[in-house]
Amino acid sequence: MSVLGKTDQILKCREDHVPLYFKEIADAEGDGKAYQLFDKSKCSWLKNSDKVGIDQFHSRIEPWLTALFQSEHFSLLIGSGLTHAVHHLATGKALPGMAEAEFAVFNDEIKAAAGRSAEAAGRDDWNIEDQIRTANELLVGLEHFCPEGSTWAHAEALRSSMAVLKAEIAKVLGEFAADILKGERGLVTVDKAGREKAFSYLVNFIMSFASRSGIRDRLQIFTTNYDRVIEAGADVAGLHLLDRFVGSLTPIFRSSRLDIDMHYCPPGIRGEPRYLEGVARFTKLHGSLDWVYAANEIRRMGVPFGADGIGQYLKVPSLGEAGPMQLMIYPNSAKDRETSAYPYVELFRDFAVAVCRPNSTVVTYGYSFGDEHINRVIEDMLTIPSTHLVIISRSDPLGRIMKTYNKLSRPDQITLLIGSHFGDFQTLVDNYLPKSAIDRTTIRMADLLKSRYGFEPKDGKPSNSEPSEVKS
Repeated sequence: MSVLGKTDQILKCREDHVPLYFKEIADAEGDGKAYQLFDKSKCSWLKNSDKVGIDQFHSRIEPWLTALFQSEHFSLLIGSGLTHAVHHLATGKALPGMAEAEFAVFNDEIKAAAGRSAEAAGRDDWNIEDQIRTANELLVGLEHFCPEGSTWAHAEALRSSMAVLKAEIAKVLGEFAADILKGERGLVTVDKAGREKAFSYLVNFIMSFASRSGIRDRLQIFTTNYDRVIEAGADVAGLHLLDRFVGSLTPIFRSSRLDIDMHYCPPGIRGEPRYLEGVARFTKLHGSLDWVYAANEIRRMGVPFGADGIGQYLKVPSLGEAGPMQLMIYPNSAKDRETSAYPYVELFRDFAVAVCRPNSTVVTYGYSFGDEHINRVIEDMLTIPSTHLVIISRSDPLGRIMKTYNKLSRPDQITLLIGSHFGDFQTLVDNYLPKSAIDRTTIRMADLLKSRYGFEPKDGKPSNSEPSEVKS
């Protein structure tokens, strides 16, 4: 199958050698959604005629994810699907779209080039990000072609068009930032019940990944999003995020990759600091709404979550003459061009260093595998036999995820949870993600039951078929 139906699901975990396709069926017992294997799917733990629901899926998925989440090195790659899910959960509406831009000059040429760029990236149609990137590249090319002081025929007219194009790009970038802020504003202006529900699920989602004991390597969170939904969730959860920015008022991006961490000293113990729990490393691969380039430095502005606009926060002395053109929200590139420029080369180096290590697990959520420079790093990671990739997504409309899965040719190192059921934000948090806490109690209970009965009993009762002479 290439394109997934609205109610179809794909599952591949544990000992599954191939992805299993499930279709939604009517549940005669009325206890929720039920699913059945497609006729051509072959499964070692389920017959094609059997009906399966959340309970059966939970028993296979949750323990498997719990084990993977405690890998020596652990990373979470988040795409726009998370922002869409949280916004819809809070408001019941789709995230505001980003309107097509209309440029006063070179409009047709920009659209045509944006279309070619989208086609090269495997997308059906171009979007506002393609337009911004194409317009930026056009402006740079024209500045090389017709620099200041050019005296050849029509140079003055072209310079005039370039000035208009530069102003148009600044205008579009300002509108682009306003659209991102509008999505954030929807989360904070919705009624209290919707806001609390959305942030409660967001906190549990993040902490399911971040709940790692201090003896393990920190969770590494990477995102392609420009918004601050992850940061807002971390603030509510009390999760400390470590990134490359240093400072308090207007933090500065530092190229030095210092291995800074957070420790604490237990009472009565001197000279033996321990890792503080609830700490994660954080990288925004494509920049952020509140990053601005000023005075040869990249600074993070204090833009409130869901502000009405970005302009007023750029008009401060420390940022000089900064405007929308200086915002570090460059869109994804089909040719890796922006990854060779500062600061993106630093950010992608962090990504490659974090994931391309033995005993490393990467989980993607809401990421459509549309960025080849990210996919290439993941492909390199999977050449290490002890690494693992978990793909969680609500849909695969262009079949890009499954194309990537087939291209990687590492089925035993990949887990798939794709579909409107497995990828649903609420369903995932409620049923399939590990507990959003460091759960030592369950481990101790399992060890105790195993020592008493020689196994872990179901429903808290030992089975008659198990040996009864084993005592604690």
